[in-house]
Amino acid sequence: MNASAPVTVYTPEAALRHPGRLFRSMFADLGRSRSLAWRLATRDIRAQYRDSFLGILWAFITPLFSAATWLFLQLFGIVRVADTGIPFPVYVFTGTMLWNIFTESLGSPLGQLNSARGLLAKLNFPREAVLVAGLLKVLYSAGIKLAILLPVMIALGVYPNGYLALFPLALAGLVLVGFSIGLLLAPLGMLYGDVGRILPILTQVGMYTSPVIFAMPTEGLIRTIFQFNFMTPVVLTARAWFTGFPSPMPLYFAAVLAVALVLLFMGWVVFRITMPAIIERMSA
Repeated sequence: MNASAPVTVYTPEAALRHPGRLFRSMFADLGRSRSLAWRLATRDIRAQYRDSFLGILWAFITPLFSAATWLFLQLFGIVRVADTGIPFPVYVFTGTMLWNIFTESLGSPLGQLNSARGLLAKLNFPREAVLVAGLLKVLYSAGIKLAILLPVMIALGVYPNGYLALFPLALAGLVLVGFSIGLLLAPLGMLYGDVGRILPILTQVGMYTSPVIFAMPTEGLIRTIFQFNFMTPVVLTARAWFTGFPSPMPLYFAAVLAVALVLLFMGWVVFRITMPAIIERMSA
């Protein structure tokens, strides 16, 4: 090891004594991680589709089959849905696509850290590179989904308008909410596999208690449940702007994004403080 290279270990006690030093090092390492994050992301994306006949279409197939299932159930009257304001195929198609982006964002931090356990234990590099690489992969997958979704939506008779210019903000919010929660849970998930196993269950419950498949209820307990689901304003706003309508919950949407930003920073701090201990435990 180079004797001139400083080695800094972040512990809860050190962070409380010198928070300014911790924050400066966090942003410095984030800047230094950009090049490595890009290389990790491009490597993983190429490896993901290298031995696949359908290639990048797999980013689209899973939500497509989910939407097709609900369309089949609705077509044959097995499931009855309320008026969605737009054709139901467009409603369920956009909903499942947007929810898939959220779930990928949610699982990205833990998935990236688990797959990079060997690197984290053996090499000294900015740990943020692993997280940023995962974020780049989520955005790449989201771009594929939306590039395919837009012409399908137009073919079904729903045309975007000026509100489409606001959609990148909604997309950023969708990714931000998922990634911030995932980052908070990632250190615990690296220690206990239960976290990774329960996330798909919770996201499934969340999908059925938000307007992903079903329209927003007008009354009753179900409406209250939908309203308390923090993903409701995010999904409604993203779908509305993508399909050419104003956000039905702009203040709620802004509040969720503000809280997500706070959670993202909190998760980043927890990540910096806990990772040395977690890496030491992995190496033992």
